[in-house]
Amino acid sequence: MGFPHDWLDLREPADHAARDPSLLARAAACAGAGQFVLDLGSGTGSTARAFGSAVPEGAWRFLDADETLLEVAAQRHPNSEQIRVDLRDIGALPLEGAGLVTASALLDLMPLGWIDALARRLRAAGLPLYAALNYNGHMSWTPSLPDDAKITSSFNAHQLRDKGIGPATGPQSASETRRVFAEHGFDVVIGDSPWQLGPGQAALQDELLLGIKDAAAEIGCEEADVWLDDRRARLATSAASIGHTDVLAIPR
Repeated sequence: MGFPHDWLDLREPADHAARDPSLLARAAACAGAGQFVLDLGSGTGSTARAFGSAVPEGAWRFLDADETLLEVAAQRHPNSEQIRVDLRDIGALPLEGAGLVTASALLDLMPLGWIDALARRLRAAGLPLYAALNYNGHMSWTPSLPDDAKITSSFNAHQLRDKGIGPATGPQSASETRRVFAEHGFDVVIGDSPWQLGPGQAALQDELLLGIKDAAAEIGCEEADVWLDDRRARLATSAASIGHTDVLAIPR
């Protein structure tokens, strides 16, 4: 499930622009004074940068399996704490002293059982969860191409594959998280957080298109290569909307 930090840096401006601002503000209000924020799958610390001054710099505890990404996070947030962990082990999450648990672009990679285990653990600890930028299956481009729908369907099917921990919830991650956390005694609010990409984000669009093509081709979509060439030829004028959903779950 690891991602290179140059890809994370490339997508960060789009991520920050996409986040639902009301959910971000409500999540920041959950982080009490003297408590830290536990960021799951933190990468280089983009979630902390999205919160900005709403949460003190020294209040962040970054958890990731990638030591290289944690080293970058330490450089960019020198007052933070970095812990290398296997996120598959929900029981080992260091929750003591936390006031809020966060995750970004993570839940769509995780299986339903993992989300359920996280809900149970956070309910027992009385901790809220702010999980942003969960891919929700919606993609559109301007101008459109005849194979857009088939490519999207193939990509969404690929998103459900096992990412090393079990079959992923993929595009259903936000809706399943909403349902599961509500069943475990949380008040859950969701918000749309789509990427809105234009010609000014051509480099991000290009990397995104390549990833979509590779996933669709792995599913067996024969049109993937031609679709990629057609889309790349239009990068100078194309726009894309890539759907994501933010989730805020607060224990009752």
